[in-house]
Amino acid sequence: MKTSLIAAGAAALGFVTPALAADEVTLQLKWVTQAQFAGYYVALENGYFEEEDLDVTILPGGPDIAPTQVIAGGGADVVVEWMPAALSARENGLPLVNIAQPFKSSGMMLTCWGDVGIAEPADLDNRTLGVWFFGNEFPFLSWMSQLDIKTDGKMDGSVEVLKQGFNVDPLLQRQADCISTMTYNEYWQVIDSGVAPEELVTFKYEDQGVATLEDGLYVLEENLDDPAFVDKMQRFVRASMKGWKWAEENPEDAAMIVLDFDETGAQTEEHQIRMMGEVAKLTAGSNGALDEADYTRTVETLLAGGSDPVITAAPEGAWTSVVTDGALN
Repeated sequence: MKTSLIAAGAAALGFVTPALAADEVTLQLKWVTQAQFAGYYVALENGYFEEEDLDVTILPGGPDIAPTQVIAGGGADVVVEWMPAALSARENGLPLVNIAQPFKSSGMMLTCWGDVGIAEPADLDNRTLGVWFFGNEFPFLSWMSQLDIKTDGKMDGSVEVLKQGFNVDPLLQRQADCISTMTYNEYWQVIDSGVAPEELVTFKYEDQGVATLEDGLYVLEENLDDPAFVDKMQRFVRASMKGWKWAEENPEDAAMIVLDFDETGAQTEEHQIRMMGEVAKLTAGSNGALDEADYTRTVETLLAGGSDPVITAAPEGAWTSVVTDGALN
């Protein structure tokens, strides 16, 4: 009552009591503005972050932006990153911790021409394969190691690795027998170029048992010692997952929200709607909490790297449930 009387008196005298500022959060995406990150844009557009008293800034990524470097330099509070890159960075001195895992399944696959004699993974031997780098090569290298295929040149028992740009030209121009694609993006770029699905052979990492976790949320370990930061991340994850589930249920509307935030104008309505439909298959089944079995599979896949493994020892402290426990319960 006392507070109400003071506020009323202040109003009568013409004073305005300043509202407490919302807590600021900067999120660095792994790639450009697209439906791969729809949940965050939906949470921003639909006011879910605002409901949690958060002022969220979403930073698009790109070919020259590494989320690990951005957060290391203090440019973001939380980043979207693939677990192989995050665990590699952790082993090399950047203490990243997974606080939530909106993506349950992997969308990564190898897409090959069907007329070059590739029918099963063993047929990849002595081929030229397009591979993304900047941390995205780790699942591929682990897979090749498990197949006992070296990556030092096109010959028996080895493959030639073509450092692939973020396009599908190496496949279309027959520079590579196979290229890296995502189920929600590059594969459809190949199809949109006029190639029929029956002309292609695809190998999903998920089906090969070497899938690693993608698009998790990571923060610096030291920040988790701050209760205020943990509370802020709990609210951020809660709002984000609300955005993701809305996007799953409303894929076309979610795609349109993404388009509204695309300042480059590079994305198209058809592509984003289709992407959202595919991404929804990957986030389905996740409430945001990391499945420890998925984490264990990822670590085992990365450790199986032969003479040049992605990580050399099982990491400790690389994930925590403290944020999702508070956000979801």
